[in-house]
Amino acid sequence: MIKRIFDFCAALVGLVVLAPLFFVVAVLIKLDSDGEVFFRQTRVGKGGKDFSIYKFRTMAKSKNKDDLQITVGADMRVTKIGKFLRKYRIDELPQLINVIKGDMSLVGPRPEVPEYVRHYPNGKNDIVLSLRPGITDLASINFKDEADILASQSNPEKAYIERILPKKLRYCRFYIKKRSFCYDIAIIFKTFMAVVK
Repeated sequence: MIKRIFDFCAALVGLVVLAPLFFVVAVLIKLDSDGEVFFRQTRVGKGGKDFSIYKFRTMAKSKNKDDLQITVGADMRVTKIGKFLRKYRIDELPQLINVIKGDMSLVGPRPEVPEYVRHYPNGKNDIVLSLRPGITDLASINFKDEADILASQSNPEKAYIERILPKKLRYCRFYIKKRSFCYDIAIIFKTFMAVVK
């Protein structure tokens, strides 16, 4: 209950304080490329329930339904302003809206798209999906260079499913065992420091 109250209040304050930044980012996105300001994508949340995650759009519009669900290296789909937004994690800030709605928490396992959730090992779904997904977690901090790592692979999607996803799930299970309000604050601080560095 304390976690939910903290999430809601912190997200609400965050949206109010960051409103000027949201306006500036929205203008830059519209000037940089055609398309919507926000990007919405289906992710799997608590209890396996699907929800729409919000991000600032960082990619050019594409009509190709076969595009990868992950970003690999110097992805040509990423716009000029998109590179900046991704580098400083600014593209993730609209997820504060998801926190207000109750779809997400500030800290928790990062939500995956349904396609990758199907690759979770048997018996692990219930554990990982037992909590609200978060804007940040241990995996986000330790895999901040994920796109560059996948760029060196001949089959990035296969490498993500077979090598990176299992490691992310281990981080999730570790967090679930250790989670507490103080631990959440520590992860938020580590995330901030990782972005600053």
